[in-house]
Amino acid sequence: MNLVIAFCSLVSVVGAQYTFSDANGLGRTFDGIGGLSGGGATTKLLPGYSQQYRDEILDYLFKPNFAAAVHILKVEIGGGSMSGIGSEASHIYYDGDENYDRGYEWWIMKEAKKRNPDVKLYGLPWVFSGYVSKGQSNSPYTLPDRTVDYIVRWIQGARDHHNLTIDYIGEWNEQNYNTTYLKMLRQGLDKAGFNNVRIVAADDYEAEFEMNLARDMLLDPELSSAVDIFGIHYSSTQSNMGSLQWGKQLWASEDYSTNNNQQGARCWARILNQNYVNGLLSSTISWNLIASYYEGMPYQGCGLMTANQPWSGYYVVSPTIWMTAHTTQFTKPGWIYLSHHSGVGHLVGGGSYVSLTSPDRKDLTIIIETMMTTGSNSVCLHESLSAYDVQKQSVSFTLDGSFKKINMLNVWFSQIGNSDQKNVEEYFVYQGVVKSNNMGVFELMMDVNQVLTLTTITTGFKGQYSAPPPAASFPLPYMDTFDDVVEHQEPYLVAPMSGSFEVITQTGSTSNKVLRQMTVLPPVDWCETENFTLALLGNITWGEYMVETSFSLDMQNASQGVFVAQRINSGGCYTVGGQGLLFFVYPNKGNFEVWGDSRRATLLSYGPADSMKTIGFNKIALKVKNGFAEGFVNDKMVFGLRMPSQPASGFAAFGTAGFGHADFDYISVMPS
Repeated sequence: MNLVIAFCSLVSVVGAQYTFSDANGLGRTFDGIGGLSGGGATTKLLPGYSQQYRDEILDYLFKPNFAAAVHILKVEIGGGSMSGIGSEASHIYYDGDENYDRGYEWWIMKEAKKRNPDVKLYGLPWVFSGYVSKGQSNSPYTLPDRTVDYIVRWIQGARDHHNLTIDYIGEWNEQNYNTTYLKMLRQGLDKAGFNNVRIVAADDYEAEFEMNLARDMLLDPELSSAVDIFGIHYSSTQSNMGSLQWGKQLWASEDYSTNNNQQGARCWARILNQNYVNGLLSSTISWNLIASYYEGMPYQGCGLMTANQPWSGYYVVSPTIWMTAHTTQFTKPGWIYLSHHSGVGHLVGGGSYVSLTSPDRKDLTIIIETMMTTGSNSVCLHESLSAYDVQKQSVSFTLDGSFKKINMLNVWFSQIGNSDQKNVEEYFVYQGVVKSNNMGVFELMMDVNQVLTLTTITTGFKGQYSAPPPAASFPLPYMDTFDDVVEHQEPYLVAPMSGSFEVITQTGSTSNKVLRQMTVLPPVDWCETENFTLALLGNITWGEYMVETSFSLDMQNASQGVFVAQRINSGGCYTVGGQGLLFFVYPNKGNFEVWGDSRRATLLSYGPADSMKTIGFNKIALKVKNGFAEGFVNDKMVFGLRMPSQPASGFAAFGTAGFGHADFDYISVMPS
């Protein structure tokens, strides 16, 4: 072990002395460190893990004094359309529809609360269901009273159906704020008895929006009263003066978004400190909480840890988990930062330090980081940051004020490589205690790319479970009849990219379950979308296989057609514009179409499908073998064509030709 503690006189390096004291007052209240489930469908695969491994993963994220122990869980309020990595279910799709059993965000909020009842809950929409605009507008502000009702009912549903108290609510992720809506939202929350739910705005990455919002609040006292917290995305650790002058809390309400490797861990460790040092941001929330979506999706590994193989049980506890623990295990929301230059600031040799104290000032935690930014050493993905070097340095400090009598601190240490030793790794190692010398001075030696927590708290612990099973490929053949899926939930391995799919009991049956596409009105979108829905599964490296389903459009608000697809080579917001082989059938027209892309711009084949029925179920299948594609309707081949050279591989998929219901009795994928 590389001991970080040393007498500074032993090494000739840059050094400085610092004082940590509350004698000149304190800084801002600390609101906690969080993770984001959503934006969208980032937690999709986690519920599919077996209970043992699912519980282990959740412990790494939420269990106090074990690992990350996040203080805030931010979740997406699903809208039934694409919102980043995929689509999440809505609680209301149209007038007369309302259901609080859909989706997995309720589940993860309850799992977080089960482990830590003090976890704060924060909801934010990316996409709005077509309910809010009656399907007539791509803005949630056209009929703001419906949008307020939609959000208030989500908060009520959390309370009444799941015994969950929502602490914070946002407006609309990374879109223009609307002052009328924000004031109406505050009124609606208060009228419904949710006076304690605090509004975060504008949840946007442009500092200009925060400045404009601060200006609008200056001119409108009602707006100022409505907005409790300024939420900034990817601020590069900075804030603007307009929002600072209000004295309201400032949050990095979405940040990080970087692969959870060494670089990502350095990025995360640095911004956890410097968001406050530079920007007075009193909370930092990671997008995302856990990378639990198929490989091949955008933003691979951009979570505090990765768990994307429920079929094998494999998961990865990434170093970002332990960077989080350096702060979360030794602080709580409601603690208070010390003031700048009396416990918060930059190190002379590069890096930063923050100090936080408990409200009674009996406990003190100091976090020091020395992350380099030269090259891509610790730069976050969406960050604009000037490069600077960090030197090996001696750090001497004294404690004063309420902390003067503290002469011993527990030490937790991490080393995330450095410029000379890129593979040096030690994460969250307890190094015993450091004592002050007879002059009351604590003396440390800090090298490059290190994190050090010094604290009076004695409950720190590096939790660990046995190694999970090894990684494995998605298993073929795959077959799901949905009979074992809980009603109103998605099948574990079906990942909607657009639209929303939930299991229901088939009309007229007491036992047969089907998978129904639920989005019937054009939603208020966040990503670019087309007028169709799509769910994928499997492996982006698949080249030749057969995908098959049985479907029915025999219901009200039905879609005009359905499709099965192969070689879908892009996901998330990039699904639209991606390539693949999509086989559409239209029962009422009695025909089919084959397209080479999701925009349906490249028509490869079309013709009649005489064996299709307009009532009841029809079976369709798409098979690719030896570079040749064949399509079948009710076991009758309706087309054959030579496969285009690109894409060479991709996911299996299915969906509807337009918004509207469709029932799928099963989905199967088999090797050719």
